[in-house]
Amino acid sequence: MTAKIEQGAIQSFAKEVEEAGGGRVADCYQCGKCSAGCPVASFMDLLPHQVVRYVQLGLRDEVLASRTIWVCASCQTCTTRCPKEFEIAHLMDILREISLKEGKVAVSEKDKLTFHRAFLKSVEHHGRIFELGMIQNFKMKTAAKQAVTDPRVLFQDAMMGKGMLLKNKLHFLPGNIKGKKHVKRIFDRVREREKSKVRE
Repeated sequence: MTAKIEQGAIQSFAKEVEEAGGGRVADCYQCGKCSAGCPVASFMDLLPHQVVRYVQLGLRDEVLASRTIWVCASCQTCTTRCPKEFEIAHLMDILREISLKEGKVAVSEKDKLTFHRAFLKSVEHHGRIFELGMIQNFKMKTAAKQAVTDPRVLFQDAMMGKGMLLKNKLHFLPGNIKGKKHVKRIFDRVREREKSKVRE
């Protein structure tokens, strides 16, 4: 990939990321340990150390539209391996937020965004993941976006869940936690903070 590097953009993007809590991106000296240990690196278009380098170079559009920030599983392997203790997984979170806010999410990654939202909705309502409900929500949303008329598409992954059902790993009814009201309040507080940021 070739990209034009503008001098003014270099400091401004790195500063924006750092102010959002992304740590000092200049601390990364590109040793590559994060990329070498990343379990999902083979699915990425930019390796984790390259994402940090793109931020250092101010390549805003390229990194915000990358597949990598949505493929990242936030497993913290990169952060654990980093000799500078740079929070790369947290940086990925921040880049996702900026990408979402600015509408830079790549078309190919829209389904991952839909999955994230279905996941969070399940946690908000039950205090934990209700897998069948989450997958149903995800399938309905993606099918609607793709204007799918064939109902079989909604059940195309059903065989994958058969083994989990037989081993009692999936349940037909949600298992709500006792403190689910507290979890709901966390989501409400986050929404309020987001609204106050928009007003500012």
